[in-house]
Amino acid sequence: MKIKLYCAVVWGLALALSDAAQAAEEKPATEAAAPAGQSKSKLWSYQPVKAPAVPEVQQKDWVRTAIDAFVLAPLEAKGIKPSQDTDRASFIRRATLDVWGVIPTPEEVDAFVNDKSPDAYEKLADRLLASPKYGERQGRKWLDLARYADSTGFQNDNDRLNMWRYRDYVINSFNQDKPYSRFIQEQLAGDELWPGDEQALVATGFMAQFPDNSNSRDLVQRKYQITTDITDTVGKVVLGQTVECARCHNHKFDKISQKDYFSLQSFFANIAPVDNIPAKKGEVEKAYEQQYAKWEEATKEIRAKKKAIIDTHREEALKYHKERYLTDSREAIFKPKEQWNARDRWVNHRLANVTDEGSLESYFREKGESTDAKTRDPKIAEQWAELEKLDKELKKFNDLKPTTSSNTISAMTELGHPDAPPSYVFAVGDHEKPLEEVQPAFPEAITDEKPDIKPLPFSSGRRSALAKWITSPTNPLTARVFTNRIWDQYFGKGIVTTVSDFGKAGQKPTHPELLDYLASKFVNDGWSVKKLHREILLSSVYRQSSDYREDVAKADAENQWLAVFPRQRLEAEQVRDSLLAAAGKLEEKVGGPSVYPPLPKAINTASGNFQGDPAWKTSKDVHDQNRRSLYIFTRRSIPYPILDSFNMASPQEAHSKREVTTTPLQALTLYNSELIFDWSKSLAGRVINEAGEDEEDRISRLYQILFARQPNDGEKESLQAFLNEQEAIIRAKAADGKFEVNVPAGVKDKPLGDPVRAAAFVDLVHVVANSNEFIYRF
Repeated sequence: MKIKLYCAVVWGLALALSDAAQAAEEKPATEAAAPAGQSKSKLWSYQPVKAPAVPEVQQKDWVRTAIDAFVLAPLEAKGIKPSQDTDRASFIRRATLDVWGVIPTPEEVDAFVNDKSPDAYEKLADRLLASPKYGERQGRKWLDLARYADSTGFQNDNDRLNMWRYRDYVINSFNQDKPYSRFIQEQLAGDELWPGDEQALVATGFMAQFPDNSNSRDLVQRKYQITTDITDTVGKVVLGQTVECARCHNHKFDKISQKDYFSLQSFFANIAPVDNIPAKKGEVEKAYEQQYAKWEEATKEIRAKKKAIIDTHREEALKYHKERYLTDSREAIFKPKEQWNARDRWVNHRLANVTDEGSLESYFREKGESTDAKTRDPKIAEQWAELEKLDKELKKFNDLKPTTSSNTISAMTELGHPDAPPSYVFAVGDHEKPLEEVQPAFPEAITDEKPDIKPLPFSSGRRSALAKWITSPTNPLTARVFTNRIWDQYFGKGIVTTVSDFGKAGQKPTHPELLDYLASKFVNDGWSVKKLHREILLSSVYRQSSDYREDVAKADAENQWLAVFPRQRLEAEQVRDSLLAAAGKLEEKVGGPSVYPPLPKAINTASGNFQGDPAWKTSKDVHDQNRRSLYIFTRRSIPYPILDSFNMASPQEAHSKREVTTTPLQALTLYNSELIFDWSKSLAGRVINEAGEDEEDRISRLYQILFARQPNDGEKESLQAFLNEQEAIIRAKAADGKFEVNVPAGVKDKPLGDPVRAAAFVDLVHVVANSNEFIYRF
């Protein structure tokens, strides 16, 4: 619906364009042909990336990296001075949140503040980039784009217990500083380019993140929808193009035709999701097999009884199941295997993936429950009643099943064949209305290069050709789009604010020379993501204070010229993870199967999927419950509430940029959540352990932990007054002996003293943790 609505708006706007304006965009007939590999469009983003000269500036001492010169030059032209450096404590909190996604410890802050060496900032940047937390933070940003989830969505929202391997692949790739070019190639064509490399195979899980409906009865349409999802995602995420607008009609702004769209889609015409590829056996896989063996042993007799019943009508039940699919699907399903073409192979592969013993029970239900005398079979009705009874017995053992792990890999392959089904332009995007046939080709407006496709014995070779073009240094979009995303991460706005739309309808870059400098250097540095981060971290523009300046507000209300460092609200995961870190509860473990922290009691998770599994299976290990938000099981039908309140990414499609809203629900979540109040009790206990008995020292330590600074005199006075007032309130409520007092948790080797006073301190901690300052970085 979103795509259709957007396209409709674009259509309406396009009709309003004057003929003269449209003609101005057309290439004159007499214009010479563009050199090979170059764009035939005048659009800025389609032009080759060229390293610009670093501009001359007057305030040379402000320039720490070339980035600064590109920012300073337009500021000087407008008569605006950049801001002074922020204080060191604010800087390390800012940088740690940006690079790691979590607040620094007071000890880390003190070490940096007191480091008088001339390379203190360089050492900080290198330490941040060397930590596994860097990969976790950058991995989360990429998973937003990859529409990552641990479940399929739709009404059943089935588990995808292999997807965590792709998540770990992404984290490890950033930590290893894998060249971005290789990173993209592996995700689009890892199975073709590096056959036999398990991680390259896992990487193709990028394409397998599509929402999926296992109940779909039109398998041909399902294939088209999956391929469309992948095409649109690659266009948006990697190329920064709204190619989806050309699915139903020629793009109304960019020179991307329907033929271009379906030619691009045809690179993916032969791929299919494969979920049962054996993984190398490590601890996770061995533990899974041991746990699953327990379930098999416990349910062996029940499953044998079910099989014996189904076997009495297995062929009829399978035929009944197959007949439930739509006409074009049945054409492939009932075709002899030796006559299968490439599309038939996909349909039958899909059928095998979504067919299990439960699918065959539908036959028994139909014959057993029908009120039509011609359909109902009394003997089968008895069998159906027995199957229902056995199914209920089987569900009692669901807790024995592994809940988040597996021993297999989910990937996208071409099922061992090089031949691909034909691709067509579809009238108004309707897969039942094919027009002209198309071959794999790159969008003509971007390049006139032709794909060099070399089929392999087991695959078409199409995606290898696409991946190599996308990551070619001559591609004008890939490096620009990615470096712009990194800039957006640090400064809250991209140089191109429409981070996934570098087309004509998107915004033009505020600093085009800076963007090309970053993109060209990125490629010349071997597509090193860490080097890109490092240069930004060490720049003066990143080091600026975020303090309000009246002169800048008047001259540049939107701060697009960056004379002041932009403040940002923390993202959902930063809020939760930083609260856990402050409480001393955040687990450091990196990678592994996803986890289920507890949900509020009010949320009903009993319904689950058609197999009867609960939708949320709270992890029994408390250490798992306190892991980083990145590792929380991403169930499409149940977003984790704390994260959802703070605008977590929707996994339904590529999520280009986190929304920032301010709602009462956010404040209520922080204030009323049982989990967050428990963390406040733990934080209070930590403060007491580290600061001792003096209340002023405790308040100071609390501020050091949460804000990386000392409280001022006014804050100390206000909090001391709050403490006294809250103590009186609690003491009055507790007078009748019915009021439960919440005291700090985890206090070690120290007398807690008056429990009422201690409870008031918990409330103080809870209030300070709920402050606006905590959920912003400055």
